[in-house]
Amino acid sequence: MRQIQHLKTTVSAVVIGAAAFGFAGVASAQQSVPSSVDDIIVTAQKREQSLQDVPIVVTTLSQELLTGAGVQDIKDLQILTPGMTVTSTQSEASTTVRIRGAGTVGDNPGLESSVGVVIDGVYRSRNAVGFGDLGELSRIEVLKGPQGTLFGKNTSAGVINIITERPSFTPSIEGELTGGNYGAIGGSVSATGPLTDKIAGRLFVAHRERDGFYEVNDGKGPNTRTDDGNQNYWTSRGQLLILPNDDVSIRLIADYSKRDEYCCAAVQTRVGPTQQFIAALTGAKGPGQAPYVAGVNKAPFSRLAYANRETPQQMEDMGLSAEATIDFPSINATLTSQTSWRDWSFQQGMDLDYTGADILHRDNDGSNGYGVRNLTQELRLAGTTDRFDWLVGLFATKEDIYRDDSYVYGTDYTPFLSFLLTAQLNAAIPTVPISPGSIPCFTKPGQTPGGFIGCLGAGGAGTTGPGYAPGKAYQDHYSQSSESVALFTNNTWRVTDAFELNMGLRYTYDSKRLLGIQDNLGSNGAACGAVLGNLGAIGAVLGAQPAGTIAGNMCLPWANPLYDNRAISEKYDDTDLSGTFKASYRFNKSVMAYVSYARGYKGAGYNMDRVQNSTPTNPLPIVPEQSLLFKAETVDSYEAGLKTTLFNRTMLLNISYFDQKFENFQLNTFLGTAFVVESIPELRSKGVDADMVWFTPIEGLMFQGGVTYTDAKYGHFTAADMSSPGRFPQLSLLPGARASFAPEWSLTGALSFDRSLGGGLRGGFNLSAKYSTEYNTGSDLLPYKHQDAFTVVNGRVSIGAEDERWTVDVWAQNLFEEKYTQVGFAAPLQGTAFTNTATPQPNGTYYNQATDTATYNAYLGAPRTWGVTLRVKY
Repeated sequence: MRQIQHLKTTVSAVVIGAAAFGFAGVASAQQSVPSSVDDIIVTAQKREQSLQDVPIVVTTLSQELLTGAGVQDIKDLQILTPGMTVTSTQSEASTTVRIRGAGTVGDNPGLESSVGVVIDGVYRSRNAVGFGDLGELSRIEVLKGPQGTLFGKNTSAGVINIITERPSFTPSIEGELTGGNYGAIGGSVSATGPLTDKIAGRLFVAHRERDGFYEVNDGKGPNTRTDDGNQNYWTSRGQLLILPNDDVSIRLIADYSKRDEYCCAAVQTRVGPTQQFIAALTGAKGPGQAPYVAGVNKAPFSRLAYANRETPQQMEDMGLSAEATIDFPSINATLTSQTSWRDWSFQQGMDLDYTGADILHRDNDGSNGYGVRNLTQELRLAGTTDRFDWLVGLFATKEDIYRDDSYVYGTDYTPFLSFLLTAQLNAAIPTVPISPGSIPCFTKPGQTPGGFIGCLGAGGAGTTGPGYAPGKAYQDHYSQSSESVALFTNNTWRVTDAFELNMGLRYTYDSKRLLGIQDNLGSNGAACGAVLGNLGAIGAVLGAQPAGTIAGNMCLPWANPLYDNRAISEKYDDTDLSGTFKASYRFNKSVMAYVSYARGYKGAGYNMDRVQNSTPTNPLPIVPEQSLLFKAETVDSYEAGLKTTLFNRTMLLNISYFDQKFENFQLNTFLGTAFVVESIPELRSKGVDADMVWFTPIEGLMFQGGVTYTDAKYGHFTAADMSSPGRFPQLSLLPGARASFAPEWSLTGALSFDRSLGGGLRGGFNLSAKYSTEYNTGSDLLPYKHQDAFTVVNGRVSIGAEDERWTVDVWAQNLFEEKYTQVGFAAPLQGTAFTNTATPQPNGTYYNQATDTATYNAYLGAPRTWGVTLRVKY
């Protein structure tokens, strides 16, 4: 019985995917193609339901549609999902998903996204684990809005629910070989079939390589690479489906992935006046970065990056999971157990200044990376009666995280900092020359006012004092252990045949413990300590505030002796009650309306980074933050929607209005020297989602599309509302403004065609496109991080055998070579956006674009790629 049910499910899933998404040729060999949308099935409520019966916004994407659009990982997925953006920054491990303008980005594992990723029922606690070849997909469901009742914490903005192909008792072998531009080559092999009459298996293996999307000028070296952003990974996934009797099913999965790549260089989008110092330090090796042109506020779009240090990164991901289901026919219920173990690790080296000069970098020596290891256990008991669907469950997880972090001073750090400081002084005191050798003027033991000004006038000649010795500056280590237990229930009462009520509750207990050691190495900290000892002499010449600013520049987090051998020990416990209430009414077979309320919860966490405090009027004393803890994030979400099935059930048209209010929104932003997390009091996102699927009257032609209108804005707040009021000037553009990565309009469309051509052949095509209106790509909303409206189009043309023995695809991603930015950021130490953090501008912010001297860099979207894919199946 269980095996028969599984075989029916397997066939049904293939047929449904083909019918729902217009691939007539796929199903033709098995049975006639349905022409109704009724069989589009989702598991958004942890049970199989028709999409049109689920009172939430779900974008469901079949295997065929994902293949047609060229989707291999969650970053590719955004072309099919309106209202969703996926970006990566200084490593592919820093991949972040945002839905309706909400999500959290960060370069350390203490920061968890507001969008959860679930693969085959297993929650992945960091978005980066979804960046890789997802293998053989059955479908992907994108659930928008809080999903905490059934999917747990850290899903306050939504869930990406990925369902892969299960083992089949029908034997088959499939292979795929792909070649393309940028030297791309890759392939995959999969096999499935019975091992015994009660056990079926499936094995998938893939390997892909590609040259980088960036050309690299290596400046002073020792970098010798000429490209960056390459691809080189392999992945494997093995499964067993065990059906011991009619009422029991067990699915075992083991997977392993390994990436060994170079990423992520950045390019200059706006170059500031500090470029002259970069060029002076690189000398005959070139300009060191894109040339500065006075009066020009935007550098020409280019994929030329500057990096004198390599950007290697290695990522390893492995896991085991076991899903067991037991049917209890006597009570019409099913018990499901989901157990998982996962181990994910990452190491990298990087050029921290993104120039050809040798200023700051990270070595790929095992001292820069992080990892996540966790165990999860979920139990669900679900049943149904004539009027009632019920579900109760328990979820428990234990997670261990580590982070290692270090900076390395290059040979140019001390002279570059001297250039910066003396350039500031030269603007006020023209007799002070701009010099690469003046750091000893600030750090000479027992400096006097007269000696200080004389030393500056001589450009530091003949003066000795500590600088920043080339080599590793510090080595920090953090480890976090956490435990979480949750009890949850989700129940639907069919009050009448037309009217349903749904209520869900989840009680969550969280406990986290952070241990860390921050340690300076060698003589690091001596220059900062020396300048602090000379503040009296420096202040006598320059004044107290300019002297404090100079000391702040020389006592940045990586150079501050207060971090030397600093031990960290923090712990917190928290509980939360979240849930949902929905009411739906079906007017007839074709029209259903619903309203819903949901409360989401994203747990508190620790920012595993060096962060220090200052005040707007005086950057001293510069002390490490007392606590790295940031508050939990909550959201209250209201939705009202209408789901319709039109034109003799050949068209699906769903529309919903949403209003989400986030409190203590966990905003992570780069302030030029460190990533900090601030709990923004309020972020409100409201708007409209609409989705459509249309099986056109033309055989094999289908259209799926969607549109999202989002009005996502921060509430008004002041410095007093922040955990660190001194940060307010650099975040002063946020109050009342549109959130980053929140385009007002986002539209997607996918046109698919697939049918028999006669003569034993079939053919088809797919055109997928996404349009986004303008938005800002920086958490601090600085205008130089602005991205104009853009459109990305993917295309694919296929021809092959009617029975799918072979298929050839010719494809292109970003077909029209759209040039756009993923994320913009201010280059470290290269100018400043906020020249006056003591006095606000007339508009109440602390930003004046006319005085912005910062150099801005960006991580770019992928260029046009194209290739040919051969698929075979037996």
